[in-house]
Amino acid sequence: MATIYRINKGINKPIEFRGLKAQYITYLAIGLVALLILFASLYIIGINLFVCIFLVGGFGFGLFATVYRLSHQYGEHGLLKRLARKYIPEFIRFKSRRFFTNLDPKVIQKNRRKYG
Repeated sequence: MATIYRINKGINKPIEFRGLKAQYITYLAIGLVALLILFASLYIIGINLFVCIFLVGGFGFGLFATVYRLSHQYGEHGLLKRLARKYIPEFIRFKSRRFFTNLDPKVIQKNRRKYG
C-alpha cells in the first residue's frame, strides 16, 4: 500500500513535512546519514548486530525527538535567532563622551519628530 505525503511548497511559505519546518528537515536528514554511517562502521568493526541496532535505534529516537522538539519550540527561524543572540553584546563601552557632546541639536530634534 502506497503512502502519500503532502509537502507544502506554497509561495512565501516555509517547506513543511510531517510537522517539521524549514531547516529542521535538513538537520534530520544529516542526522540520519550520520546514523547510517555509524551503523555501517560499527558493523564493519565487528560489533554484534543486535548491539549495533540497539545503539543506532537509541540515537535515532533521540535524534527524532530532539529535532521535532526544536521544530515545535522555535519554529521556522527561531533557532537561528537564538544562536545569533549570543553575538549581540550585553553593553557598549565608550571611553569618552566626545561622541555625545558633539551631536548636532538640530539633527536630534529632526530625528525625534521623525521616529517619535
